[in-house]
Amino acid sequence: MTLTQHMDVCLMDSSRPSTAQVFLNRGSFSRRPFSVAMFPPAKVMRDGLLEKRSSGLLQLWKKKRCVLTEEGLRLHNCKAGGDAPSLAWSSKAKELRFERMATVDCVEYKRGLVYFTVVMATGKEIDFRCPQDGAVWNAEIALALVRYKNLQAVQTGRNRHLSTTYLGSTGEDEEL
Repeated sequence: MTLTQHMDVCLMDSSRPSTAQVFLNRGSFSRRPFSVAMFPPAKVMRDGLLEKRSSGLLQLWKKKRCVLTEEGLRLHNCKAGGDAPSLAWSSKAKELRFERMATVDCVEYKRGLVYFTVVMATGKEIDFRCPQDGAVWNAEIALALVRYKNLQAVQTGRNRHLSTTYLGSTGEDEEL
């Protein structure tokens, strides 16, 4: 086994794969797409259809099967079969992880549809729309994002408390 093959195997065995994970390939860096099977198992909070605005020149609305989990939002492409879109979904998915999300905002209601924007930590904005009937996706995504961020804050606080307790620091002479 060559060094490059060994590094590929080690990186593929990572316990936290992400869509931006980079693999070393013959001395240069390249991306490899992830299949759904490579995503770590997470509790599904909601599964259904959303429309996402494409980032191309025409900015067309494309149907996506979205799966909201505790870790983020997975977007599956619709496999087009002929003129009408089929009910089959691709096995490849793009994942918008909460750790990389900043907010869900720009909610607008027009002609029975809800338009909203997911803002990533990098500043990138991703536009979605869904029917206004029933539970609305933007509220569920926003609540899941807040829940995730709160959990991260609690874990960070615990880790700080444990590290100061372990090191024997009282925190009285430390400056922030």
